[in-house]
Amino acid sequence: MQTLTLASIYELQGLKEEALDIYKKVLTKDPANSEAQIAIRRLSGMRKKFLGVNKEMKEFFIKMDDEAEFYQFERWLLKSWN
Repeated sequence: MQTLTLASIYELQGLKEEALDIYKKVLTKDPANSEAQIAIRRLSGMRKKFLGVNKEMKEFFIKMDDEAEFYQFERWLLKSWN
């Protein structure tokens, strides 16, 4: 099922192309979906400078198992988005 939630998860995991594809499908079904519109603009701009998945952080995300690691990952995400 192609949902905004799945697209967000892909985006957080660094799978930008997969997330962008889902956002586009959501927008096709619901052209007024502002969340999908914003995400597409955000990811389209990032695609130009995006060099690939940060494999180290992807593995860290998959293996996180305590609150301290969650906060470390959250800080990394905030730093990456700003």
